[in-house]
This record gives sequence, structure tokens and C-alpha cells, in this order.
Amino acid sequence: MAKRVLLVEDSVLISSALRILLESNDYEVTVAGTAAEALDAASTMHPDVMLLDLTLPDGDGLSVLTDLAARGAGIPVTLAMTGHDDDITRQRSVAAGCTDVLVKPVPVRELLRIIGERLA
Repeated sequence: MAKRVLLVEDSVLISSALRILLESNDYEVTVAGTAAEALDAASTMHPDVMLLDLTLPDGDGLSVLTDLAARGAGIPVTLAMTGHDDDITRQRSVAAGCTDVLVKPVPVRELLRIIGERLA
């Protein structure tokens, strides 16, 4: 059975490219472009891993984790994706429940390796 990935990314170009990459590596992918869509998708699909953009049109991506926890929903393995390579962003992400913080643009092989390791 394919592992389920919730890809939370507001850039259509990035989400399309990542979806193709992940699906070609046998992952089942659902894309959400906003925090609200991510909450709905996470609640219904129960992803194995979530790739979470930290900058979304309707707020901070980390609020998705906070809201899932407040709802009593399980929080999947979460990999934060951000353009900000700084200690504060990393600390906030880990404190919110992210397993890893990946700086965009994320190298394809590294992304696949990390997802594989976290789901093993």
C-alpha cells in the first residue's frame, strides 16, 4: 500500500513538481494550498507524512500543527519547507512538532531520502 503524503504548498509550480516526483516514487499525494485546506485534508486522509510550507496565504504553516493538536488529531511526521535558513525558524518548527526543516529549494534526492528514512 502506498504511503500517503500531504503536500502543503501554495506555489502551484512547486506543488506540481513535487507531486510528480512523489507519485513517480510510489507515494499517494494530496495537495493543499492553504492552512485551512491542510487541516481538512489531514483530518480526512490521515497522511503518513506532511510536507509543510511555512508561509501560506492564510497564515503560518506551523499553525496547521497547532490546530491539529488542538483538535486531538494525530500529527503525522512533518517536514517543514521554508526559504528561511535561520536558527529561529528551525527552533520554532521543531518546537511545533516538525521532524525536519528543509530549506528551499530542497534537493530532490535529499527530500526522497529523508521521507524514506522517516517512514521506515
